[in-house]
Amino acid sequence: MQVILLEKVVNLGNLGEVVRVRDGYARNFLIPQKKARRATDAALKEFEARRAELEKIQAEKLAAAQAVGERLNGQQVKIVQKAGVDGRLFGSVTNADIAEALRKAGFETVEKAQVRLPAGHLKAIGEYPVQVALHADVVSDITVVVEGDLA
Repeated sequence: MQVILLEKVVNLGNLGEVVRVRDGYARNFLIPQKKARRATDAALKEFEARRAELEKIQAEKLAAAQAVGERLNGQQVKIVQKAGVDGRLFGSVTNADIAEALRKAGFETVEKAQVRLPAGHLKAIGEYPVQVALHADVVSDITVVVEGDLA
């Protein structure tokens, strides 16, 4: 299926590009998330009429993400979980836990889907580098400190 991208999508394209994607990806993700529209003649004409408006909106989103990214870069987040005497956690620290800790620290716009854990969930106490992708072009590095609660 051919779609017009209404914003920059990582590994796919930039605003305004017409790209070919799998039908399910378009129907189930891109179109419902308002990241793309089906590439028909009418949609192309409408997009060209609204192009300046969409570019302005994307520039504002990028500027807001960069501002939050500047504040977020280098932050250290402390999470306390129950742990055994050997340092392993009962359960794990997920991206949702990290996003919640960031919200409590004053970063209201961070969602769990933006937190990237390259090695999977954190299952032991210690310090871990984590990336937060606020925008397709803005990625901030933070440190998550997992502490054990022996109670």
